[in-house]
Amino acid sequence: MRTLTLALLLASAALAAPPARIVSTAPSLTETLFALGLGDRVVGVTEFCRYPPEAAAKPKIGTFIEPNFERILALKPDLVLVVRNPVQLAEKLQRLGLRAVEIPQETLAEIIASIREIGRLTGAEAQARLVAGRVEAELDLVRRRAAGLPRKKVLFLIGRSPGTLQGMVGVGGGNFLDELIRLAGGQNVLASSPMPYPRVSVEQILAADPDVILDMGDFAHREGRPMESGREFLGLWSAYPVLRAVRQGAVRQVDSEVLIRPGPRVGEAAMRLLELIHGVRVP
Repeated sequence: MRTLTLALLLASAALAAPPARIVSTAPSLTETLFALGLGDRVVGVTEFCRYPPEAAAKPKIGTFIEPNFERILALKPDLVLVVRNPVQLAEKLQRLGLRAVEIPQETLAEIIASIREIGRLTGAEAQARLVAGRVEAELDLVRRRAAGLPRKKVLFLIGRSPGTLQGMVGVGGGNFLDELIRLAGGQNVLASSPMPYPRVSVEQILAADPDVILDMGDFAHREGRPMESGREFLGLWSAYPVLRAVRQGAVRQVDSEVLIRPGPRVGEAAMRLLELIHGVRVP
């Protein structure tokens, strides 16, 4: 009886102890873990986890859509963090006997809640409150700065084929990027799309005639390295002088991943969007 009681107590203590070996399956989750001061506990990240720089040196477990389950198991994690995804990754990991927790990050409210939830799961509640509070303050600052500005029509492209305006993917409605555009004083021209990230044609862009075009080229490109040179980039869009954004020199080449990471840098993303859309900098 005493042996059984002791075993139960040890099992309870193990469950209560903060996880010591954490695998992250998305860049936003990795950024959150490091922002909470948990980088030393992270034992595996994806191929696209490049921020902060220390994250890039961690063992790789594949990509978000195609994780390597053998590598994950070999790392012996006591917690695997997963964002909501179409491949039921959390369920697959749980069937392998791992503790996998799905963390929604599709809206601004979910992003802020995810910081607090990761803090709860890892025993870093105090730091999570500080980080979440900072993000909320940054978003509120941008909201107040943009309140009196005219609403500009914005097209935000997060992907396309290199060197051409083909294979374009834009930001639709119902996601955190759409919220950020509105918060920063923009009107998302694709907000009515039933898809969160719809395919976009040149004809659709001509019909929408946005005031500002934000073009990431390819969201998987290396941080700070756009696909085309500045001259090549402008050449793509100068073929359509009828577009208001082209005529007014408001086609922006975006080369930072901060705008598409639903994590602790989302306040920084809002500030960047305010500058890209309205030319207003937040100190």
